[in-house]
Amino acid sequence: MLVDSLRDSLYRALTTPRGDSFAPIRVQKDLARRLNTTLGSPLCSREESVKRREAARRLEELRRTAGPGGASAESATPREAAPVMVYFEKDRNVRELGRVEELLGAKGIAFTRLDVRGDEATLDFVMREARCKQDELPVVFVAGAAIGGFAALVAADVSGELQRRVLGSPGSPPASPRVTEDSNL
Repeated sequence: MLVDSLRDSLYRALTTPRGDSFAPIRVQKDLARRLNTTLGSPLCSREESVKRREAARRLEELRRTAGPGGASAESATPREAAPVMVYFEKDRNVRELGRVEELLGAKGIAFTRLDVRGDEATLDFVMREARCKQDELPVVFVAGAAIGGFAALVAADVSGELQRRVLGSPGSPPASPRVTEDSNL
């Protein structure tokens, strides 16, 4: 291409040491080098032009294959959700347990129900970590960290903290809701 030949010739004229010993030429070349750098190096070698053209072609190809979120279908990996545990005691605060499950289900967050009735060690752990009393169950934990009861869960949801803790970022797609129950602790 004619433009590439012209760019290459001008670039070689700027980068060659010829004429640098003569002050009027050295000053002009220095100004031209600085201007070239400031403008993002439009004057470059032929090899650099080929690299840039190839990179532009690849970028255009990636943009064409990218989906609506900007990530291509091949490179998009589903984000693994952090484990969500709902600790409860059978027949205690059933209404609040239902509201917690309803909120998590509406958000598409998979969770596990864990009945702590009769398991003193787990109950002590939950009360210590969540800093709550036994009559304040159910308590929600995300990735081993206590969120709290229903009111704290709602506050975390409104602030976006629940989404960040479970999925890592606010724009991630929710996991399909899944409820598992483990009452054999």
